[in-house]
Amino acid sequence: MKKNVIDKRTLFAETPVPRALFTMAVPTIISQLINLIYNMVDAFFIGRTGNSYMMAATTITLTMVMMNVALSNLFGIGGGSLVARLMGADRPDQAKRVSAFSVYGAAAVALLYSLLVGLFLTPLLRFLGASDATIGYARSYALIVIVIGSLPSILSMALAHLLRNAGFSSQASIGLSGGGILNVILDPIFMFVLMPRGQEVTGAAIATALSNTVACLYLLYAFSKASANAPLSLHIQDARRIERANIKGVFSVGVPSAVLTGLFDLANICVNIIASAHSDLVLAGMGIVMKVERVPNAINLGICQGMLPIVAYNYSSGNHARMRSTIRTARMVGLAVAGASIILFQFFAGPASRLFLSTSAGDAETALITVGYAALFLRIRSVASPVQFINYHTSYCMQAIGNGKSTLLHAFVRELVFYIPFMFLLDRLFGETGLAAALPVGEACGAAFALFLLHRALKKAHSQL
Repeated sequence: MKKNVIDKRTLFAETPVPRALFTMAVPTIISQLINLIYNMVDAFFIGRTGNSYMMAATTITLTMVMMNVALSNLFGIGGGSLVARLMGADRPDQAKRVSAFSVYGAAAVALLYSLLVGLFLTPLLRFLGASDATIGYARSYALIVIVIGSLPSILSMALAHLLRNAGFSSQASIGLSGGGILNVILDPIFMFVLMPRGQEVTGAAIATALSNTVACLYLLYAFSKASANAPLSLHIQDARRIERANIKGVFSVGVPSAVLTGLFDLANICVNIIASAHSDLVLAGMGIVMKVERVPNAINLGICQGMLPIVAYNYSSGNHARMRSTIRTARMVGLAVAGASIILFQFFAGPASRLFLSTSAGDAETALITVGYAALFLRIRSVASPVQFINYHTSYCMQAIGNGKSTLLHAFVRELVFYIPFMFLLDRLFGETGLAAALPVGEACGAAFALFLLHRALKKAHSQL
């Protein structure tokens, strides 16, 4: 174990910051992008049918899938951030217990979520905006991917976070990426070969659940293998021996991270409800945009997740100059990606939207209307990319230094004080275009507040040296 720990210390503490960030972030970006395929590939192949109602159904269930991400963050980011800080403080035994506790905690919360969704599936789908035309598709997808498939989905993401924060970014990337690639292969087989016509959504759900399961099994194997050379553990005895202070440490970062993603999901639920009140086609168009715009978001999340363990390690070891350099470098790279995405989406909003809904199959008239909505919404919402990155970046920085209170405050203010109220206000004033414009307005306000919180947190950390 000693040699591997020394290697990770060299990477986190001595390797030039751009190279260290590149080493950690590139595999994470790749895994983020291919993990995105888990959700996007279903929509892509469903879009080949030209059925706008199937597309609307996947938009409704996307919020339920995103809750898997929130729950995985509870133990994945909460436990992973603490593992990195304990490594920086040279406490490998405690890190092992934290990692084991996080694995079993993620499994338990996944089973609970599956049970609750299964008990209240139909009323939940109605609340999320399902109409008579979409609820059948939405129910079949959610039953397989959420009720049956949440355990491997949540557990695989949590395992990937823990591996990444222990310095095994490549293994985490291989697991999530492999599952995404498998999903690309299985989707058309189940949708268009094995399942009868009209059951494409069910076929997509089966392919996704199987891919998640395979990814989870690989990550369990990679985690077990890495535990021989790193402070990671799958032993239930280690989970039981975790110190009370470390349980608090997991939740102090994990809860705000989960709440942040959960509130983001709540905002998407509000978008769906408002959009569905206009029409199923507006809802389908907004659903296309939510998938397209996640490409630059996935890249920037990968940058932030690659940055987190380096910041956490150097914060804990007292090397605050290196910590600040890492923060600045990640911020510059992320803003460059966000700026490029605005330019691309302004010019290619139409073609990007048509990737997810064929206008030459099925009901071409409704498909053309849906794509028109999507292109308009994408041009408006893409303007939010830079300030959206600032929100991600500052939140991950505060999680890295263990400042859960500021992370939680930022999450609530960003969504509940700014974005969601602007959503209802601008929709009321300007209709569906106002609904799209609420994102850049709300995210800009949230970013300004986030920068204030981060400046205050770093100033406090510096004063404690």
